[in-house]
Amino acid sequence: MAAARPKRVSSLTLRVLAVSTLWAVIALIAVGLIINTLYRQGTERGFRELLRAHLYNVVNSVWINGEGELRGEPEFGDLRYSQPATGWYWVVEPIEGSNSPPKSSISLGGRSLDRPSQEEISFNALYERAYDVVDPFGNDVVVMETEVELNDEGRVARFRVTGNRDAVEADVAEFTNQLTIALVIFGVASLFVNAGAILIGLRPLDSVRRALESIRTGKSSSLNDEFPREIAPLAGEVNALIDTNRRVVERARMQVGNLAHSLKTPLAVLLNESKGMTSEHGDLVRNQAETMQRQVQTYLDRARIVAQSGSILARTEAEPAFERLIRVMRRLNPNLAFELSVKPKGVWIALEQHDLEEIGGNLLDNAAKFARSRIKVSLAVGAVAPARPDDGPSDGWLTLVVEDDGPGLTADQMAEAVKRGRRLDESKPGTGLGLSIVDEIAREYHGVLRLTQSPLGGLRAEVTLPAIKEAASRLRLRS
Repeated sequence: MAAARPKRVSSLTLRVLAVSTLWAVIALIAVGLIINTLYRQGTERGFRELLRAHLYNVVNSVWINGEGELRGEPEFGDLRYSQPATGWYWVVEPIEGSNSPPKSSISLGGRSLDRPSQEEISFNALYERAYDVVDPFGNDVVVMETEVELNDEGRVARFRVTGNRDAVEADVAEFTNQLTIALVIFGVASLFVNAGAILIGLRPLDSVRRALESIRTGKSSSLNDEFPREIAPLAGEVNALIDTNRRVVERARMQVGNLAHSLKTPLAVLLNESKGMTSEHGDLVRNQAETMQRQVQTYLDRARIVAQSGSILARTEAEPAFERLIRVMRRLNPNLAFELSVKPKGVWIALEQHDLEEIGGNLLDNAAKFARSRIKVSLAVGAVAPARPDDGPSDGWLTLVVEDDGPGLTADQMAEAVKRGRRLDESKPGTGLGLSIVDEIAREYHGVLRLTQSPLGGLRAEVTLPAIKEAASRLRLRS
């Protein structure tokens, strides 16, 4: 079994913010390490210079008298040289021409310090050398050493000054803490500034989205706003696509109209001629001509519906359309009570107004023929259309239900009722095309017509049609 691919981040804003944040974190860490390294190097260099200054202070403060004894005490003004076991010491040791005992700071307590051989660490050109040792008290100290001839008699002494490395480490640690706090504050502030800059930079995309929503809801026919140079070509291509779609729809409508007019006259002539023919041949010609008329009208309707259903501008607000239909039906059927329920208010449907009125008018007309006293109409938006006939859009669906309290139909009669030209009750006026037209229009818009028994006692006609996506989204938010 193939391994599942990781889910990618779908938000452009999150992608840009994630990449910029990752880069900012890496950059701040690198800058912090570089600054910390440079500060350590500078601190250690300053530490050695301080020890060198103390070393030559000792050299200038200690001398040898005529008896070969070491004399003098350096003045540092630093209490660490007078406190025991601090790691800050000075030592003067005679090497040649004197038997005097070595002199050292009070902090060393008369103890000695280890020293490497000259083969291990040699003197530089100034006859100085620096090295690290551990003092008798366990402190890690840095030693600065030199050898100086004290007089003209060739008496030489070794001078050593030490400093505790903890002073360097403490200084570097304090600086590191302060640097970390500063970089964290700067990094967090930079993330907010960066996020704001990204949101401001991507704001034109929100303008494009709102403009497209206006087009989908029929409030606008094109992207008319002024967009930045990077987005302007996209807006131009979208406008070109909308214009092309509009021209295709208009051309299809014109061709449908031309075809209807070109066939209307020949069929009318055939029907008129059939009246003058013998009854048997006249009936045959008349029946065939009427069949031709119905078939032509059927496919013309389908062509018109396909052209309109493919248009991104096909949309109608459902509630006002049905309010108009019900007002007409109330005037035509004063003996019937009509009820209308729409949830949520202001829902739009992705159909041309003519097609929506065709569906509603046929369903209401069919219900009015058989209803005894009551017809109930309801419209509601749902997330998915159950048992739809094909793979149509599924972002939002409007369910239209028309019920009556008439005699109703059996299951077999329901199946026959949607067939074109089938009339189950010859006593009622009509052509038998109403429910078949509803079924055909619904299918062309990826919807479906279902007939069931109504709780009112009569027929329940349910049509599922695509609603505008925004209406379904608003419904989900409210729930």
